[in-house]
Amino acid sequence: MDNSTIADNFSLLSKLMDIHGENSFKSKTYAAAAFNIEKLPNQLKDTPREKIFLIKGIGESTGKKVVELLETGKLEVLSELINITPPGVIEMLNIKGIGPKKINTIWKEMEIESLGELLYACNENRLTLFKGFGEKTQTNVQEAIEFYFLNQGNFLYAQLEEIYPQVENYLRKLFTPDKVRATGAYRRQELTIEELEFVVAETNDAIKPKFQTAQPPELLEENLPAGQAGDGDLLYKLKNGLKLRLHTGIENITKRQFQTTGSPAFIEAFEKAFPSISYSVGENDETVFDEANIPYILPCLRETTGIIEKAKNNNLPELIQTGDIRSIIHSHSKWSDGANTLEEMAEECIKRGLEYLVISDHSQTAFYANGLKVDRIIAQQQQIDQLNKQLAPFKIFKSIESDILNDGSLDYPEEILKTFDLVIASIHSNLKMNEEKAMKRLLTAIENPYTTILGHLTGRLLLSRNGYPVDHKRIIEACAANHVVIELNAHPRRLDIDWKWIEYAIEKGVLLSIDPDAHALDGYDDVKYGVLAAQKGGMTKKNNLSSYSLKEFEEFLTDTRKKKGI
Repeated sequence: MDNSTIADNFSLLSKLMDIHGENSFKSKTYAAAAFNIEKLPNQLKDTPREKIFLIKGIGESTGKKVVELLETGKLEVLSELINITPPGVIEMLNIKGIGPKKINTIWKEMEIESLGELLYACNENRLTLFKGFGEKTQTNVQEAIEFYFLNQGNFLYAQLEEIYPQVENYLRKLFTPDKVRATGAYRRQELTIEELEFVVAETNDAIKPKFQTAQPPELLEENLPAGQAGDGDLLYKLKNGLKLRLHTGIENITKRQFQTTGSPAFIEAFEKAFPSISYSVGENDETVFDEANIPYILPCLRETTGIIEKAKNNNLPELIQTGDIRSIIHSHSKWSDGANTLEEMAEECIKRGLEYLVISDHSQTAFYANGLKVDRIIAQQQQIDQLNKQLAPFKIFKSIESDILNDGSLDYPEEILKTFDLVIASIHSNLKMNEEKAMKRLLTAIENPYTTILGHLTGRLLLSRNGYPVDHKRIIEACAANHVVIELNAHPRRLDIDWKWIEYAIEKGVLLSIDPDAHALDGYDDVKYGVLAAQKGGMTKKNNLSSYSLKEFEEFLTDTRKKKGI
């Protein structure tokens, strides 16, 4: 154990003590010790134990801990602090611009325990509600976290949306367009992606020299082809942290693209169903489906085996498109934690050609998000009435994103809930639940007659926070029985309900709703990510509430109230 490692232990101990709000004098002592030990000319491990206590800047208490580290390889007091600190909170120390004191506020007051949650809170304009976190600090924190994530090797689809075409164009310039094809997880519209994948119709030996630039990407892995004309792989790590996998080989680029696009289960089932396919070469892999004499299966649907049977029976869904969205359902304004006024959000909808807006600011229990007390609900609804006269025929619907409380009840008494046109019910607090607790809480909320939409079903944040465990089938069946819509939250970090459960929801007659959960005007853009996820689940516009016209939506609300008896 060298001086640098010992100093790192003391530095971490000091920071964790500050995060936990412990004795500041002690934490400063350990921070000073870390600084002094780092600068020592001689290694402590080579210093007689008794002389360690005589070194300037160490002293009795610190000296004992140095000896403990040298003899055991760890500090007991540090281990105890690590054990009681969420790993995500410790990871925050890697982010420039937030020291231990700010992390204490983030953890203890904001109740945030991971970088993903913190980034999401920045997106929701939530940090500015707390002392010491101005708008500039929030922006700096957001940018620092995004930079940090960029170097971790896992990405949201939305993070790669601009990068992927740039890489594709670069490869086409290097190898000519006819030799490069998109493939892999990005082509399938996966929610999270580890590697950018392309088919390149060249041998490994022909490709590698092309990357010998001034700052070449790092070659992580090379799978040599079986023969000179066989198929191989090259895996590179780019300077921005992205991994680039090139599926190589000069034999049949169409076959290679097809086999690297679909999931292994899909490819295996397809080749079993059509064993005589010869993979005739074309401009893309549509020729494979022509040869099989079935309709073209879009890449986003090439996950499960069941889609092949649907194609055989000419029963592929006509997938929802971004242009099918006619409204913004689930949005937040300055009344709670949004960045824009209600009027600005409505005008942006009109500008985008949308027919109506469902404003659903946070409810009173969400104090961290400036949730609306009853007097502010009344004031907001009065403003909505005024804006509806001013902006007609465009319409703003009165809603709330009501917290689902610990016992499953909604956040207001019945006399307040009945003043809303609809209610979105969501869990935001006490997320550490077992399945029994989560199910009881959700089912109680679903059975409440005032719940219109169940918001972000599992509470997950992709690449950051697992959702609480739920029995998806029981939730979907309960929503069917109680005439509750299930949200597909379109924020690229949520995309919740997961696309894998969309088919079951449709089968049970449950309506879904692609909602951006927008906290600013550009949050409306997230609708497209919800659409991409919905497409993977085989969703059509008739299955989506936010595709309803204004008249259809009003009829839906009236009909739902009748069914619920309210």
